[in-house]
Amino acid sequence: MMVPTILTSIIFLATLWLIFSEKLDRTITGIAGAVLMVGLGKLFGFYSEVEAIKAVDFNTLGLLLGMMILVALLEPTGFFQYLAVLAGRLSKGHPVRLLVLLGAITTVLSMFLDNVTTVVLIAPVTILISEILGVDPVPYLITEALLSNTGGVATLVGDPPNVLIGSAANLSFDDFLIHSLPIVVVAWIVVLFLLRYLFRNELAVKPRNSRAVMKLNPAEALEDRKMAQRVLIVLGAAILVFFFHSRLHLSPSFVALSAAAAALLWVRPNMREMLQRVEWNVLLFFAALFVMVGGLEAAGVLEIIVKALEHVSVIPPVLFGVALIWIIGILSAFVDNVPITIAMIPVIQGLGASGVNIDPLWWALVFGAGFGGNGTIIGSTANIVVVTLSEKTRTPITAKLWNRIGFPAMFSACAVSSILYVLVYPLL
Repeated sequence: MMVPTILTSIIFLATLWLIFSEKLDRTITGIAGAVLMVGLGKLFGFYSEVEAIKAVDFNTLGLLLGMMILVALLEPTGFFQYLAVLAGRLSKGHPVRLLVLLGAITTVLSMFLDNVTTVVLIAPVTILISEILGVDPVPYLITEALLSNTGGVATLVGDPPNVLIGSAANLSFDDFLIHSLPIVVVAWIVVLFLLRYLFRNELAVKPRNSRAVMKLNPAEALEDRKMAQRVLIVLGAAILVFFFHSRLHLSPSFVALSAAAAALLWVRPNMREMLQRVEWNVLLFFAALFVMVGGLEAAGVLEIIVKALEHVSVIPPVLFGVALIWIIGILSAFVDNVPITIAMIPVIQGLGASGVNIDPLWWALVFGAGFGGNGTIIGSTANIVVVTLSEKTRTPITAKLWNRIGFPAMFSACAVSSILYVLVYPLL
């Protein structure tokens, strides 16, 4: 069994390296890795197509698909642009106030919707508002990405790793509001004040045309008010049901897919156009990673890791949790946090089977995977989107600039979560 163990480990690590190096599209990389894993399993007789399908967490995929459909319906209505223009108007051209408003709006949206879609739609309007004011858009763009990543950690549906962890650990929407939201609020405030300090020189520049922003009309950005209202009503109802889904014995995926079905029946969009806005590549990437991790488990790789980690029983559990926050956080800064999370889930489950209290470890994984993505440009897809959009401006965001801002934001969020993790550990 040693040969399959070594070969499956090589396949998984090679896949992570290709994702990190961005030599191939990550979905193509994931599918290729999954095919190799199943092929290797059939060759050595430890993994089959049936077992590969069983390894896929369809509860996670269903939840993601349902929320993606709702976002795809809301996207063309102009609702996101409406909020960004409204923030610009409310700021009255004051740079710090604009930073806080845009950051807060992006954060709140990212707590319930895909943060990538959120920044894709709000960032272009941010650039437009910055051009009207005559200020550098970089502080606002970076702030939106970093606070979007930070705020998304607060809820079950706010960040893909949360969806994965919630499904694996059977954590409810309420569990995240009780255990994650308070810590995220403190971390968010600390990161916001840090960003205010790091961008103090840029924000000190007085806008050349502050009055022009008051002429912006948010209503003009809302292209389909009726459709936006209908989708928001359904989304609000879904969020309300999320609060009680565990008591109603409903899975999060069933709630999300039911909401998507209700919205489709009520709005009746052009299905071809709507389906083109759903991120099918992300769903395929997740499914491929599930298949790969299933192969690692079948080959005995995860069992070896669990046995190695069983020695942590001599370390105070709270310290192991803090160490996990930092290890996962640093890894997530350089490698997509989704494969890191999917790989860690069965390891933590294995520790639980060996007698370790893993309830607090799930939250350590949540904070590490969520906050770690702020460190570098490649740490989060939202970061990449913002950097790409900035290339169309006079001041494109460089890796050096991002590291100067992103790493302090990552370290401060991880530090806050570590301190609070220690203080509230008995309650986790």
